[in-house]
Amino acid sequence: MSSIAASADVSEQAILGEGTKIWHLAQVRENAVLGENCIVGRGAYVGTGVKIGDNTKIQNYALVYEPAVLGKGVFIGPAVVLTNDTYPRSISPDGSLKSAHDWTPVGVTVEEGASIGARAVCVAPVTIGRWATIAAGAVVAKDVPAFALMVGVPARRLGWVGKAGFPLKAEGGFWVCPETGAKYVEDGNTLKEAEENS
Repeated sequence: MSSIAASADVSEQAILGEGTKIWHLAQVRENAVLGENCIVGRGAYVGTGVKIGDNTKIQNYALVYEPAVLGKGVFIGPAVVLTNDTYPRSISPDGSLKSAHDWTPVGVTVEEGASIGARAVCVAPVTIGRWATIAAGAVVAKDVPAFALMVGVPARRLGWVGKAGFPLKAEGGFWVCPETGAKYVEDGNTLKEAEENS
C-alpha cells in the first residue's frame, strides 16, 4: 500500500505503486505513474503523465516536469529541475499570453540507476544514461553516456562511475570500482561492464 502525507496534493488520476511514499507538500499530477517503493520528498513536483520506475527517489523540492521518464532506481537530488521547454517564452511575438497549447513539451529521460545531484538542471530534450552521475549544481544540455561522471556548467565528463557510484580507476586496461572491484571497459566515449563481471 502507498503512503500519502495529508498535506500532499496527489491527483486521483495518478497511479502509485505498492510501497510508494509521497511526503508533505509534494504534488503529483494527473496520469503520473510511479512504480513500487518510490519516494517523493517534501515540496517536490511530479508533472502530468510523468513515468517513474520502481525504487526511485525524488528528493525535497525537486521539479520533474512532463513528459519526463525516469527508469528504475533513479536518484533525483534536492531542488533538481528537469525542464520541458526548449525555447521558453511567456508571450508570443505579438505580445499575447501563451497557453499550454502554444508549445510542445519535450522531456528529460533518466535511465536506470542514474543519479542527479542537488540543484542540477537538465535542459530538455536530453537523456541521462544508465548509472551516470550528475554532480550537484551541474547544467546538462547534451545527452550523457552510461556510467559518465558529469560536472560543471555546462556539464562535461570528468570521468566514469560504477554502479556503486564511486569514481572508477584505470587499472590494466579496465576501469575498476574501488568499492566493489567490478570492472568496466571503455570504447570511445562509452563504457560498459566487463564480461568477466558476469
